[in-house]
Amino acid sequence: MADKNIKTIAQNKKARHEYFIIETYETGIELFGTEVKSIRQGKVNIADAYATIDNGEVILKQMNISPYEHGNIFNRDPLRQRRLLMHKQEIRKLIGQIKLQGYSLIPLSVYLKGSLVKVSLGLCKGKKLYDKREDIKSRDAKRDISRAIKEKNNY
Repeated sequence: MADKNIKTIAQNKKARHEYFIIETYETGIELFGTEVKSIRQGKVNIADAYATIDNGEVILKQMNISPYEHGNIFNRDPLRQRRLLMHKQEIRKLIGQIKLQGYSLIPLSVYLKGSLVKVSLGLCKGKKLYDKREDIKSRDAKRDISRAIKEKNNY
């Protein structure tokens, strides 16, 4: 099968700063027509979104899809709960990890894979303040090293 083109619509940059990402899953999402059209225009926000598991289904909450301008009566509530589509086996595995180890399900990105809307869902563990500081310190050190190498190569 040919490789499908992927176009990223929205990314959750805050999630990479706030959480350790243990594992990622590619999920489908149950949407209505005007929501898909709005996502194609890039009018989606996943900064505050999270996922829960209710009755064996993965539910995405607090994802804001702005109403489609030409949708009139067909527009849905922008913050409604949306079902994510995953295999039962994956959901059972997630239930065990969330209950026993205290992980969270955070959407990392929304993208188009061919004509389908997909959500990259991360199994995450919250970072402590000292972990965040360590990440900032290592990022600054890498930046300083790359600057020094760049200066040395220019001379």
